[in-house]
Amino acid sequence: MTSRLIYIIGASGVGKDALMQYARQRINGSLPVLFAHRYITRDATEGSENHIAISPQEFRLRRDAGLFALHWESHDLYYGIGLEIESWMNSGLHVVVNGSRQYLPVAAKRYQQLTPIIIEADEEIIRRRLETRGRETADGIATRIKRQPVLPADLPGLIRIANNGTLEEGGDTLVRSIHTLLMVS
Repeated sequence: MTSRLIYIIGASGVGKDALMQYARQRINGSLPVLFAHRYITRDATEGSENHIAISPQEFRLRRDAGLFALHWESHDLYYGIGLEIESWMNSGLHVVVNGSRQYLPVAAKRYQQLTPIIIEADEEIIRRRLETRGRETADGIATRIKRQPVLPADLPGLIRIANNGTLEEGGDTLVRSIHTLLMVS
């Protein structure tokens, strides 16, 4: 069985972090799947994502030392996925990461067994979630909502999950999608 990189993408406010946390708790070792954390140059208390907060200087040091399997910049922040995911995949485990839509072509080129899953939600739901989060101004929220996903036209294997309902509905859909992917690997 070939290990798969499950690459979760979607606009800010669609609920990626919440769905990934839900799926991680539901799967809880019952499938050969690990959820990778990200290294981000953002305070650890901001947002719901369980991430490792590091300074831009430490990020550059880690990047330049080759310690990231994937890394990108977005919204004036640096994001990285640790090189440990390659050890996990070499051990036969599948890996779920919170990725970037813009970085997807690079990640797909590096990992041939990558399956992208895009989390989507209606505009009004995204607006409410971003307002509740409280990290952006009204103008910033409007800008984020206008930003459309940048996905290649020939994106093989893309899975779409609508996250307009409850956490359980969206989370169970993500868990089923991961389970189905592993059945065909």
